[in-house]
Amino acid sequence: MMDDAAQPGTPACGCQLGRILREAVLVGALGVGLAFLANQLSPRGLNPFINYSPGRARASAVPRPAIAPSGASGATNASSPAALLAARLKENGLHLLERAEVEKLFHDPRAQQDAIMFIDARDEDDYGKGHIPGAFEFYHYHPDKYLADVLTPCQLAEQIIVYCNGGDCDDSESAALFLRDRGVPAAKLFIYGGGMTNWEAARLPVESGARGSGNILNPAP
Repeated sequence: MMDDAAQPGTPACGCQLGRILREAVLVGALGVGLAFLANQLSPRGLNPFINYSPGRARASAVPRPAIAPSGASGATNASSPAALLAARLKENGLHLLERAEVEKLFHDPRAQQDAIMFIDARDEDDYGKGHIPGAFEFYHYHPDKYLADVLTPCQLAEQIIVYCNGGDCDDSESAALFLRDRGVPAAKLFIYGGGMTNWEAARLPVESGARGSGNILNPAP
C-alpha cells in the first residue's frame, strides 16, 4: 500500500529538484558574472592573464633600470662637486674655470702685463714652496699684510684667477669674495677649482720662493 501511494508523488519531486538545480546554476553563473564585472571595474582588480606567483620568472620579467655612465649629463652631473661649486660661485657673481682654461690664460701674452692676473690664496709657507709663476700672494686671513699689494693690480686687470690647493679648499672662494667686497668687480673674478694640486699633477710650471724669483720647476720645453 505504501509503495502504491508513493508512486504518484515521485514525478513531482523530480521536477521540483530539477528546477532547484537549474536555479542554483543560474544564480551561480550570475554571481560569477557579477564578480568578474566588479573585478574589471575595480582599480585594484586582478588581471587573469598575469602570473602573480613569486619565482624566477617574475623577477626576470621586471626590467632593470639603465645605469648612467659617470660622465653622463643630467641629475648626476648637476649634483657633482664641480657643479655644486659652480652654482654656488654663480650665486655670488663669480665664475669657475677648469685647468685647460686656466692654462690657456697662463700662456696668454696679456698675463705678462698682469692684464690677466693670478692670485694664490694659500698661506705664506705653501706659496713659498711653489705657486703658479707670477701669481700674487693674498692670504685673506691676514689682509693687512697683502691687500695693498694686490688691490690696485686687481682694479687694473681684465681677468683675475684665484686659486688655493683645490678639492675641499675654499680659501680661493673666500679670497675672491673678500676682494669683491673691497670693490673689485665680480665679473673679473674667476676661481680655479682644481687649484695647485691639479696644476702640479699636470706637471705645469711652478715657481718657488717669492713672486718673480725665477726658480721655475717643470719649465715649458
